[in-house]
Amino acid sequence: MQLSVTEPARVSHRQRLGIPLLVLALAQLVIALDYNIVYVALPDIGEQLGFSDHDLQWVVSAYVVSTGGFLLLGGRAADLLGRRRMFVTAALLYAGSSLVGGFAQEPSVLIAVRAVQGVGGSLLFPATLALINTLYEEGPVRNRALALWGAAGAGGLCFGSLLGGVLVDAFGWTSVFFVNVPVAGAIALAGYRLFPADGDRDRSRRFDVAGALTATGGLTLLVFLLVHAPAVGWLSSGALASAGASVVLLVLFAVVERRSRDPLVPERLLRHGGLLAAMGVTALYSAAFSSLPYFLTLYFQRVHGYSALATGFAFLVPAVVVALGTQAGERSVSVLGVRRMLAGGLGLGAVGAVALVLALGADRGYPALLPGIVLIGIGQGAAWTGMWIAASSGVAAGDQGVASGVASTTLQVGGAVGLAVLVAVAGGIGQQSDADALLDGIRTAVLVMSAALACGALATLAVRRSPAR
Repeated sequence: MQLSVTEPARVSHRQRLGIPLLVLALAQLVIALDYNIVYVALPDIGEQLGFSDHDLQWVVSAYVVSTGGFLLLGGRAADLLGRRRMFVTAALLYAGSSLVGGFAQEPSVLIAVRAVQGVGGSLLFPATLALINTLYEEGPVRNRALALWGAAGAGGLCFGSLLGGVLVDAFGWTSVFFVNVPVAGAIALAGYRLFPADGDRDRSRRFDVAGALTATGGLTLLVFLLVHAPAVGWLSSGALASAGASVVLLVLFAVVERRSRDPLVPERLLRHGGLLAAMGVTALYSAAFSSLPYFLTLYFQRVHGYSALATGFAFLVPAVVVALGTQAGERSVSVLGVRRMLAGGLGLGAVGAVALVLALGADRGYPALLPGIVLIGIGQGAAWTGMWIAASSGVAAGDQGVASGVASTTLQVGGAVGLAVLVAVAGGIGQQSDADALLDGIRTAVLVMSAALACGALATLAVRRSPAR
């Protein structure tokens, strides 16, 4: 008998941490790798395709903007259209767009490809997370699955630069696109074969087209503003137009949601304390932890003169430590509870950031950074596991997709806001040519990051009830 979308089957105890989780972890790895694998290929892409210096940033930004704008829609689609359907569709979208990207000869085509890849990510991420949260029972088993899934994502974010450097050096820039084709295709096939069928769609639940259009448009313009405005100016005509249109669409979204019989974001989720707490943590997490690689890349390459490949290798230690942190976080939940574990992870990151500030210097080598990197990595990994446990706990199976979409949207928007703020308080360090001024700006940014994490840790401890009972 086929399973309905709202009644997922549980995998057997023997399979719980086996092949199904491996497929889900690989999907998360692809999403994370695709986020930054193109960074080291940008110079070659710009030269061979004739990008202007101003337009080259959109090879990265197009992915960020479309992902942030479509996450909420992707989460609801997983609930209403089926988690397996959306997982397979998104993986195939990744494979097809990557194939086109590898053959691209025009800047506009490549930017469009990156936008489509971002849409694929916005569909794949909530579907993957919703599958974990419905295939595995709430409690230790799901916590373990989330920790392993998180380790794959953390590793992908840090290994992306290294893999990109190796591929570009050996095969050219097109390889960072072609590598996705067989991997994403295999993930789609495995997902179709391994995950339970979604069955017929529940016709009693509507998709809320008006809510989907206004939310997607408003969020896309908001992320576009946060990515684009620092480069062109916050008072430029494009930035002001984007801000105004985003506000109008998001206000319309709120009005539509209040009147909809089956809203895109059900009101019951907005009353869910655990999800609201997780949204706050994901925004702070991305604003602080996810911004750090930007500043470390500047430090390695412009202060110490590392090559792109050497910079990739420099991120190996953070990748391993963050992956270990995700496992430590999963084990700590059963002892400390989610609230204390989240506060501990944020606090550890704050202490590590202070240690990193003290170690940054033109005359200091890589080993001097390791104490700070280790503390930050463990805290980052632990908090990553904890915030997704909090976001999924107590949420009904039929709402897991949109809950994932809501939390991951705050993650994406928080990252864009955090990077813009940290670059601003550091004095626009991306444009600094003087090494001393650049180093001072990096120290300032990391110190502000530490303060934000410390405040987040204290706020999390102040919550009387754990985000996930």
